[in-house]
Amino acid sequence: MASVNGTKITKDELYNELVALGGTSTLDNMITMELIDQAAADANVTITDEDVNAEIESLKTQFGGEEALNSALAQSGMTLDDLKKNTEIQVKIRKILEPQTKVTDEEISTYYEENKDTFATPEQVRASHILVETKEEADAIKKELDEGADFATLAKEKSTDSSAANGGDLGFFGKGDMVEEFEKAAFSMEINEISEPIKSDYGYHIIKKTDYKEATDPTLEDKKEEIRKLLVDQQVSELSSTWLSDLRSNAKITNKLEEEETTQSTESTDPTETTTTE
Repeated sequence: MASVNGTKITKDELYNELVALGGTSTLDNMITMELIDQAAADANVTITDEDVNAEIESLKTQFGGEEALNSALAQSGMTLDDLKKNTEIQVKIRKILEPQTKVTDEEISTYYEENKDTFATPEQVRASHILVETKEEADAIKKELDEGADFATLAKEKSTDSSAANGGDLGFFGKGDMVEEFEKAAFSMEINEISEPIKSDYGYHIIKKTDYKEATDPTLEDKKEEIRKLLVDQQVSELSSTWLSDLRSNAKITNKLEEEETTQSTESTDPTETTTTE
């Protein structure tokens, strides 16, 4: 496979190293995936790109947008492709096991009443800003904006805040998320209005309000299907462990890696070695 100063690294050495670095768990995962695929085929379950994409879109909403989801993926060492593969598996398991679940209207109503506060959404503002250290800098930038300069371009060029890379965009935020001076201005402005320089402990902000969402308080009917899906997912999660265990128990599985490890373990033990006590 390779050589270093004439010393060969053989295919067997590479194979053994790969196994030691996680080959056993990787093969075990592959066996599990094959069992799930076979179970899906037996149940006539198929997964479409639309199924997977719908789940991804739902996750984006839960995380507060695509950017927030991508950030969470990066922090966990995952890519979007990894997420799609995992999502496909979860959707497949759900479709197989969902016929075994039962969610009543009473359970949905109870869940809604117990979690009503989590469904309400307070009013939110979306804004961009340019942050600089001095009033003189802020006044000069405001003058450029009044003369027609592009806000996002100036934010990228002159803002000292990390949001500069996004043209100053801070996304949506609610009351209590920003410093008081910034929040008061942002919530009182009209959409597309640009503020005068606002002083805070961080410096001077020039704010552009770009969007607004009213507070929402959804009814049971509004959330009924969302809650039903959530409760079905909970039941599927409870069923899946036993179901996977049963799949393994009823399948004919040959795992040569485990056989090799067992053989190597046996060979490493000296059958003539005895323990004596005085």
